[in-house]
Amino acid sequence: MANNKQNGSDKAKADLAKAAQASAKRQSQKNQSKGKKSGGILSYFRGVRQEFRKVVWPTREELTTDTVVVVACVAFFALAFWLIDTGFLAALKGILGITLS
Repeated sequence: MANNKQNGSDKAKADLAKAAQASAKRQSQKNQSKGKKSGGILSYFRGVRQEFRKVVWPTREELTTDTVVVVACVAFFALAFWLIDTGFLAALKGILGITLS
């Protein structure tokens, strides 16, 4: 029985040692990555410029069509919500028998 406790204790010590090594390795990698400099602000703007070159900009016709669709959807939903709101207000006035001035 004492032997089982000894084996369990040894295993726990080995697990702790492995965890400590893994933690030390992660910390070392973290410290190494902090030491690397990315290139500064000039490099950042070069990257931004490269990304802007990858963008596929819409044509004037596509932009016009999309804008018309968005405006039509906004107008449709505005009208729908106004009608729903007016209907609920009328229903509440009828049920409660109140008038709003």
